[in-house]
Amino acid sequence: MQIERKNKASNEISTSSMPDIIFMLLIFFMVTTVMREFDGLDVLIPSAKMIEKLESKRNTVYIWASKDGVISVNDRLIRPKNLAGVMYDKIVSNPKITVSLKSDEYVSMELISEVHTQLRQANALKLSYSAKTEE
Repeated sequence: MQIERKNKASNEISTSSMPDIIFMLLIFFMVTTVMREFDGLDVLIPSAKMIEKLESKRNTVYIWASKDGVISVNDRLIRPKNLAGVMYDKIVSNPKITVSLKSDEYVSMELISEVHTQLRQANALKLSYSAKTEE
């Protein structure tokens, strides 16, 4: 007489603990992810008596101007003459863009004037000057 085995190995994968694993991974990635802030150039921002926050960082393009004459747009170094083309492309892709100009306290007025001219050519007329509060 042959005895039949009743314990058969199942080919199915148990999914009962799958939501727990997914939530643990989700929480892990939420805790360990660091949001990147713009580093920009090394500038000493001038102070102001009254400042206002921008509405949305999503629709903001940051332009950094250093006292050495270097310009950076969202952490990309560009030449002042190429600013109009770069900004025109950004305005076409998102017309709600506000330009935040962060310039060094000792930057030459010639460079600021060049930035203004290039922004006017690109039709980027919403301009905000960044400053820190006086202490």
